[in-house]
Amino acid sequence: MKISTKGRYALRLMLDLAEHRGDGFIALKDVAERQNVSKKYLEQIVPPLQKADMLQSGRGLQGGYRLAKDPAQYTVGEILRRTEGSLSTVRCLDGDIDECPHSPSCLTLPIWQGLNRVIDQYLDGITLQDVLDRTCDKL
Repeated sequence: MKISTKGRYALRLMLDLAEHRGDGFIALKDVAERQNVSKKYLEQIVPPLQKADMLQSGRGLQGGYRLAKDPAQYTVGEILRRTEGSLSTVRCLDGDIDECPHSPSCLTLPIWQGLNRVIDQYLDGITLQDVLDRTCDKL
């Protein structure tokens, strides 16, 4: 598993919006400047997050984006899954295991399943608020 730029930038976007949640709707150009990320790239990251009801948008002069929920309600795992698609360590675990003809006799399958469990538990155990607080002993 390798987290792409899209996933890393999505996490930075969500953290930036969490940090500035008291400012109302935040323009992507402001996030882009603060995060040193292309505004065009952020525009590509927003739709899957918006589709998942993680972001709210506002139009007009005071328009932009804001978190739909409190930062404590978003996990790093859910943000990465929305932008990366899958966090599986091996291809055979991306979809339904039954699709792999080797799964009934695969000796290594339990290893990859265990690794996926550890990764999921770790990433799903960290919220945006944990990262902002930097008090989470999991970090």
